[in-house]
Amino acid sequence: MSSMRGLVQFIADLRNARARDLEEKRVNKELANIRQKFKGGSLNGYQKKKYVCKLLYVYIQGYDVEFGHLEAVNLISSTKYSEKQIGYLAVTLFLHEEHELLHLVVNSIRKDLLDNNELNNCLALHAVANVGGREMGEALGADVHRLLISPTSKAFVKKKAALTLLRLYRKYPGIVQNEWAERIISLMDDPDMGVTLSVTSLVMALVQDKPDEYKGSYVKAAQRLKKIVVDNDISADYLYYRVPCPWIQVKLLRLLQYYPPSEDSHVREIIRESLQQVMHTAMDTPKNVQQNNAQNAILFEAINLLIHLDTEHSLMMQISSRLGKYIQSRETNVRYLGLDAMTHFAARAETLDPIKKHQNIILGSLRDRDISVRRKGLDLLYSMCDTTNAGPIVNELLRYLQTADYAIREEMVLKVAILTEKYATDAQWYIDMTLKLLSLAGDHVNDEVWQRVIQIVTNNEELQAYAAQTLLGYLKTDCHESLVKIASYVLGEFGHLIADTKGSSPIEQFLALQAKMISCSDNTRAMILSSFVKFVNLFPEIKPQLLQIFRLYSHSPDSELQQRAFEYLSLATLPTDDLLRTVCDEMPPFSERASILLSRLHQRTAGTSDKKTWVVGGKDANADDKEVLMAQKTGLKRTFTTIVHGGNRAPNGSAKSSDDLAGLDLNSPVTPSAPAPNMASAAHLTPDWEAGYNRMYFTDEGVLFEDAQIQVGLRSEYRGHIGVVKIYITNKSSYPIGSLTTTLDNRAAPNLKIDTRNLPDSTVHAAAQTQQTLFFEAHGAFSDAPTIRISYLAGALQAYTLQLPILMHRYLEPSSLSAEEFFKRWRQIGGAPLEAQSTFSVAGKNKMIDEAYTRRVVEGFGWKILDDVDPNPKNLVGCAVYQFEKGKTGCLLRLEPNYEKMMYRVTIRATQEAVPQCLTKQMEQKLSEGFRRGGLA
Repeated sequence: MSSMRGLVQFIADLRNARARDLEEKRVNKELANIRQKFKGGSLNGYQKKKYVCKLLYVYIQGYDVEFGHLEAVNLISSTKYSEKQIGYLAVTLFLHEEHELLHLVVNSIRKDLLDNNELNNCLALHAVANVGGREMGEALGADVHRLLISPTSKAFVKKKAALTLLRLYRKYPGIVQNEWAERIISLMDDPDMGVTLSVTSLVMALVQDKPDEYKGSYVKAAQRLKKIVVDNDISADYLYYRVPCPWIQVKLLRLLQYYPPSEDSHVREIIRESLQQVMHTAMDTPKNVQQNNAQNAILFEAINLLIHLDTEHSLMMQISSRLGKYIQSRETNVRYLGLDAMTHFAARAETLDPIKKHQNIILGSLRDRDISVRRKGLDLLYSMCDTTNAGPIVNELLRYLQTADYAIREEMVLKVAILTEKYATDAQWYIDMTLKLLSLAGDHVNDEVWQRVIQIVTNNEELQAYAAQTLLGYLKTDCHESLVKIASYVLGEFGHLIADTKGSSPIEQFLALQAKMISCSDNTRAMILSSFVKFVNLFPEIKPQLLQIFRLYSHSPDSELQQRAFEYLSLATLPTDDLLRTVCDEMPPFSERASILLSRLHQRTAGTSDKKTWVVGGKDANADDKEVLMAQKTGLKRTFTTIVHGGNRAPNGSAKSSDDLAGLDLNSPVTPSAPAPNMASAAHLTPDWEAGYNRMYFTDEGVLFEDAQIQVGLRSEYRGHIGVVKIYITNKSSYPIGSLTTTLDNRAAPNLKIDTRNLPDSTVHAAAQTQQTLFFEAHGAFSDAPTIRISYLAGALQAYTLQLPILMHRYLEPSSLSAEEFFKRWRQIGGAPLEAQSTFSVAGKNKMIDEAYTRRVVEGFGWKILDDVDPNPKNLVGCAVYQFEKGKTGCLLRLEPNYEKMMYRVTIRATQEAVPQCLTKQMEQKLSEGFRRGGLA
């Protein structure tokens, strides 16, 4: 820039201008000069750059720049970095995602994305992230992804590519394709912490919307967190005041909260070690403020994860005690975080007793000097409220409402209204508290609040007379318009219930409502007119006064009031009252709906930050994962109980969701998104997987799969219902492989439970080996084998999906029986469902099937062949015991071979259902398809 003297002088002239008019004069002169130069069309790259720089400076000073955009676009194609840089800067400032010139730069940006020059890559990524609209994102998204996953990309390019994808995804989620998931997750193992941090930010955004596609990130996050926290595997460049990269720690801890606790004991142990280390580190209070802030950020996210896991009761009690200290801290941030974590604790805890110990302190937080702390205190009071403390909390909130900030009054009104409804033990208390709330809240009352009162009163007979009497008392004072609306509806419907009470005669009800018509809005006047037409039907003695009101408002300048009054007048003056009685019949109870107050409350907070796995409210509000998911997606939360019970009551007298009488109807089905392909399932088996699978069908040790890069060996041992399997993965290549990941899938065999004792090393050097120990526990009958997906980075992503030879026969133990005992038990078991039979032909023609082969297969399955039992010596009779978690099951086999026709008939009986069917299916597959694929080793 120092070489561009004209630009330097121009900037100096503007800075030296004494008045705004002189500055504008200088700018206009320069713009005219630049426009003339551009029209000449004989500028070289340097001159274009100089003039575009001047335009940029004019633009950032706040002046409109309506020309020069095309010249800036042309600079992007320059071969000189300085000119290209200015061109990209101008494009990001001058153009927006719907600008008509934007399509001209797409090809130039793609060229720079494909360039081998990393600096050009970065300039193009900046442009895509800052300007990119849907058209540019769809055109260049794949190129950005290629830069992210390319083994030749430098770390700083990968960081920018990840953040560019994140920016595009937040604007247009469809740009990030589902098939990219596995490759993106693998980058969480990148040795560069900056890349890991950027990719984790991208994964966190994706996980919130696509948890199934990115569930592999859970184990990656647990492993990386342990490396940082426990193993201290981090470079000195990423130590922030002696805290190892607190940003990535917070992100990893939060990512783990988006999934339910892992069923894998080893993964749970990894997370437990990391959390214990975090808690231990937090015991030492550092003197340095920055270090203290970093440690607190990590600590509170760790506490949130502990609450989410909810595995150790004693640890949860310790958390409650520690949070009690934090909410009393002198530091505002610590108080805020403590209240937020305690709100999460209240949403998950089985009992609120540990939190109630701090109730006075929490109530005091409503008067904190910081409004964010006051908001969190309100959230916590709302979450910790139950039948035992609802009265004091509601009373305190009503007292505070009169002096509360206007910014939180509307939210406070909603929450108080919900609490009074939810925890009212007395119908009159509910009416008193709610009407007091409306009178104090004034203009901060949403329509949903007073409408909800009407709904509950209408649906509960025991409330109607008391509500009408109380509302009439409010009408005789200077009350807010929301109370007038409720009173007009309730008196019109139920005023006759109090007509004989002193001070509540029909004329007094009429005069009380009439007095409010002067000062209220047209909408409220319309409601009062509707009440008056009901009075015509209920109280004929005051009909003349009512007709006078209708005549008066039939000349109202408001068309709605005029039409309503005229129609009511016509209806009331008909010769007979038949139509009037029909029209003014009592309103029916409101239909079953979700709570309109809860809907409103969650709409206020929906989409304001990262999604949480919980919603503000007690344990009942977080009891159903589907409800939490709906609150995340739509900002709606369905209520579980209603305080004031109406006609809709469960048989046992408890409240049910049908008591929520209005709001958004959630009965309409929610269309789920298309499930992500499970790459670890049997549907995605790697070609040539069968050879090793069949080779190891009956053996306990051998090679399951092998190619030019890796070898997968397997060793197994079975005792009772538990099998221990060790998988050995050997790197056969001459270079290391990274981000090695194994994913197990047994959804096709839910009765086979899988647990791990360790995870393989993420990096395997040349000619080195890593291993993983798996525990397979039989919980019942199963006919499908589990699968394992092994993926790693060797330049590009390499992945194999293999089927493990672990089926029911692994848990069969041979057993001997005499001929007499065999037939006795055979008859005792009987037929279906304890018997299964199958007749099938053998597909193989390249080899004759003889008796020796058949015996080897049967014995390989674990059957004890009982000789001289069947009258036909060619038939095979076997006995075995199937071991599973809850005990043992006796199994009997009769195999009838037809060697001439190459056919088998298998009959199996067992003392437990499903076992014969699964064993028969397995034998049929092996004897027919298994022989064709290679038979026995």
